[in-house]
Order: sequence, then C-alpha cells, then structure tokens
Amino acid sequence: MASLEIWSWGPGILAVRVAKWFWRKNKPLAVTAVVVFGAIKISKYIKRQNLRKKWNNAGKDVVVLHIFQRGKFSPSVSPYVVKLETYLRMAGIPYQIDFEEPLGPKRKCPWITLNGEAIGDSQLIVERLGEQLGKDFSAHLTKEQQAAAHAMRVMTDEHLVLPLAYWRFITTRGKPFMKTMELPFYYQFFIGLTQRKVKQLVMIQGIGRHKTSEIEEMGRKDLQALSDYLGEKPYLMGDKATEVDCAVFGMLSQIVWNSPGSPYLRMVDTEFPNLHQYCQRVKERFWPDWNKCLYPPQ
Repeated sequence: MASLEIWSWGPGILAVRVAKWFWRKNKPLAVTAVVVFGAIKISKYIKRQNLRKKWNNAGKDVVVLHIFQRGKFSPSVSPYVVKLETYLRMAGIPYQIDFEEPLGPKRKCPWITLNGEAIGDSQLIVERLGEQLGKDFSAHLTKEQQAAAHAMRVMTDEHLVLPLAYWRFITTRGKPFMKTMELPFYYQFFIGLTQRKVKQLVMIQGIGRHKTSEIEEMGRKDLQALSDYLGEKPYLMGDKATEVDCAVFGMLSQIVWNSPGSPYLRMVDTEFPNLHQYCQRVKERFWPDWNKCLYPPQ
C-alpha cells in the first residue's frame, strides 16, 4: 500500500514544484496560462451542460444514441453500435443520433440517454429497453431456445470479436480499418494507441498468445457454429428476428462490409454463404436507408 501512495504522490509533488518554478520565473505568462486553461474548462463544462439539457428534452421514451462518426461502408465500424441500432429499429423505438459525445459513463461506445438517464453497454441497454418498454422479442422462445440464443450471443459478442479485432489492429496494423472511415491523417496516432490496447487485451484474455493461423481457426469455428445453427432459416431462431440477430448481424456486418481482404470475409464468401445471405436479409429488412446512414451518404 505504501508503494501505491508513493507512486500517486510522487508525480503530484513534482507537478507542484514545476508550477512554483514556472510562477517565479514568469508570473504574467503563468497567470495567462491559468486564465486560458480555466476558460477552456468552463467552456467545455457549459457545452456539456447544454448537451445534457438537449438530450434530456428529446421526449419521453425517445432514445438518444451516442456513437462515433458513421462508416464509409456500414453505418458504424463498431459491431456493438450496429447491434444496438438494429435493435432500436427492430423494436420501433424512436431515437436520435448524437456524435458529440460518443463515450459514455463507462467510457464505452455506444451508450444512450433515456428520459434523462445515461445508460452504458449495448447488451445492458437492450435488456433494459426490452423490459422497460415491453420490447422483448425472445419471450416466445422455449427455455432451450433462449439458452441457445444466449450462448450464440455471448460467443459472438465476447469471442468472435477477438479474432476480428486481432486481424483489424494487429495483423494489418489498422490499415484496412483506416479506409472504412473518413478520418484525418493524424488519426494514425490513435490507431497506434488502439493497437497497443488490443494487444494488451488479447494477451490478458489469452487468444493473443496463439499463432495467427490458430486465431483464425478459432474465428472460423465461431462462424461455422453460426452457419450450422442458422441453416436455411430466415433468422437464427426461426421465422422471426430476435435480439440475438442484432448481435450476430452487428458482428457479421464488420466482416462483410468493413474487413476487405480478411480471412473471415473469405470464409463467409466461400465456406458459409448462408451467413452472407443472412446479412443481406437483415440489412434489407431493418436498414432500407443503409446508404443514407453512411458517411458520406450514398
């Protein structure tokens, strides 16, 4: 515990000493810096408060969906944004898009504001909206079917995402990913930061300790499981789309539209064509305005 206290206090003491030295050397400049810094802070605070007021006045049970900028080939380069927005469309829940503040209370994207309350995590949001607004599309399923849907959703959200993220940020160093959004050149710096975070994540989880070929095989098995379960059905659980379709479509959308040249796109095109057809089917039903939701719109 003592070592933690030393670690936390050390930089603070150093910062104070530097500030005192700077104050003695050039008081006018120091005062100017303090005033400018304070003005920036106040400006950001006022802007944030105005945004909160705007979101809170969206209307009763109107969802404000906070996301990053749209993608060039799909409405988002995040599978979880596509998942949540597909659910909102499936449920017919009125919603507004906000690009101003994409990171929510849990420092994750997407998140929503609902009746003045901030709610984070795509899955928790889906469950909350389903219960609060009576939009549960899995209630008619048997217990066995609900268990299967839950297992597929977890496999997709928590496991299939890892091989895809590994390819997107480590194998290709984010180069294909950069082409899926209209981004300034200096975003290369942020891609490097993301690459390091993904590398740390996959090492802690364990999948990053395997060979690239082994990681790809893990992804292939996930796709195989989804393909086998889907079979010739319109949707995963039968004739009606349910919440698990939102999660699966969200992840597959990244493979089909945002992973040019990836082994997973090749698998979907050659080994699992029913998954490709499934993506087109979900897109046509719930995203008739797909091209208008791209950036730039088509």
